[in-house]
This record gives sequence, structure tokens and C-alpha cells, in this order.
Amino acid sequence: MPSVFCWPDVVSGFEPPWQPTVVYPARGIGGLWTRAAERTPESLARLLGRGRAGVLCALVEPASTSALAHRLGLARSSVSAHLSALRAALLVSRRYGHQVLYERTPLGIALSTVP
Repeated sequence: MPSVFCWPDVVSGFEPPWQPTVVYPARGIGGLWTRAAERTPESLARLLGRGRAGVLCALVEPASTSALAHRLGLARSSVSAHLSALRAALLVSRRYGHQVLYERTPLGIALSTVP
């Protein structure tokens, strides 16, 4: 069972009446309390528009539309429109259970790290 409370250890429990369980650190815990970059590079904002550039820069790790909307303080419909426009060359999407996660392509990474 993944948990954010046992990092960096792995804990097990097997005492009746509970089910035997192995508790391990949840993936992505290192970024749990970090904030997204405060600034979007101005040159990227001029190229793509501030909204699309902000969405691209916020994708430091794969994220869903809802997660990005919450992180950026935007409506999900706005984020969805930006993701659709960026997906042609700068983003890829993949299904993970019931979610669609977006991540940057190598070109998207290169553009979002421009000073």
C-alpha cells in the first residue's frame, strides 16, 4: 500500500485480525510539498501566449487536466483547451486508469527551460 507517511522506509504488518500489508513510499512524494515555478519565461509567453506557456511550464511531472487546473487556479475547460493546442507537438498524453496524464515531449522540455 503506498503511503506518504513512511518515507523513506518500507513497513510491514501482519498481525491478526488485519490483512498482511506492505507499506512503501508513494511515488512522487519528493514533489508533494514543492510549488510549481513562479514565473513563466517571458519569451515563451510571447511565443505561445501566457496561458499555454503556463500550462507547459507547470507540467514538470505528468499531470491530469484537473490537477493542472487546481495547480494553476484555472478552469478545467481552459486547461483542456490549452492542452489540446499543445498536444500536437509539445505534449503527449497517455491513459492511466480513469485519468489521462499529459507530459512534455523533448521539444516541450527544451522550450519550457528557455531562460
